[in-house]
Formats: sequence, C-alpha cells, structure tokens
Amino acid sequence: MSELHDEVTELERKSASAARLFDIRRIIGGLFTLYGVIVTVAGVMASDADLKKAQGININLWTGLGMLALGVFFLTWLKLRPLAPPDPETP
Repeated sequence: MSELHDEVTELERKSASAARLFDIRRIIGGLFTLYGVIVTVAGVMASDADLKKAQGININLWTGLGMLALGVFFLTWLKLRPLAPPDPETP
C-alpha cells in the first residue's frame, strides 16, 4: 500500500511540474517577447522608403515595443502569481 501511495505522490508532483511548465502565460509571454524583439529591430532598421509607405509612422517600431511590453507583462504576471499546486486529496 505504501508503494502505491509513493507512486501516486510522485505522479502528482510530476503533473504539477508539467502544469507549471506549460502555463499559457509562459508561452504567450515568451512568444510576444521574442516577436517583439524581432519587430522592434525591424523598426529600428527601417529605411526612409519604408517610413514613406507608412505615412511617416514607424509602425514596426511601435508595434514591436507594444509586443515587448505585453510579453514582459505576461512573464511578470507569471513570476508574481505562479500557478498554485493542486491540493492533495485525502482518502
């Protein structure tokens, strides 16, 4: 009986770790941060012709900065409010 209890406890621990690893905030924050860096760099490297097409607004720069801010927000939210482990059920 003790072996079964130990095995169930181990599976619960692994399940909680997997849930924290695949928390949607981590995925969204990471992707928005990565894409935000790419789009911001594209905005910094924009040519005069690119700016003329967008009526003088460096849309890549502003969009990239917005994406970076959103990505950092999600990652900060994940850090400040981590996913709580499930309460063990008592028989």
